[in-house]
Amino acid sequence: MTPDAHDRAAPRPGDAVAGPGPGPGPLPGQAAPSAATPAVPAANQYAHTRRTGPYTVIVVAGEIDVASADLLAEHLTAAADGPGEPDVLVDLREVAFFDCSGLRVLCRAEATARARGGRLRVVCDQPRMHRLLRAARLLGRFPPLADLPPPPPGASPQRPGLM
Repeated sequence: MTPDAHDRAAPRPGDAVAGPGPGPGPLPGQAAPSAATPAVPAANQYAHTRRTGPYTVIVVAGEIDVASADLLAEHLTAAADGPGEPDVLVDLREVAFFDCSGLRVLCRAEATARARGGRLRVVCDQPRMHRLLRAARLLGRFPPLADLPPPPPGASPQRPGLM
């Protein structure tokens, strides 16, 4: 297949996964989401978001490359753009493959979080992820944590509204 044919055959980011849409709205007796409640992207096979104490944890799995990076970026962008100073933990322990497309979305989200007075950290225990960060000269920007840090004393275990 020629490169031109491959480009034409490759799915576009919007074509990769059809989302469920906005949904029918709140059920009777439920409050509609307010503007202060951050929109949480739908979980997909590559990423899902949850709150643990003061942290927004994004668990990443599978192969993160040019075809899947946008699905990860949805979660990273929502977490970095959330209310207040974002404290984002990106759990990469279930990742089988991670390339420069994944690094690009990590760097973009980290810059957004930092600009808003927050931070974005990575959790990974795989030597190959450490080698990738070192080779890309990002080990100083993303010093990997071996495990999720415990919530600070007095922090609620989970904030409502995020799963």
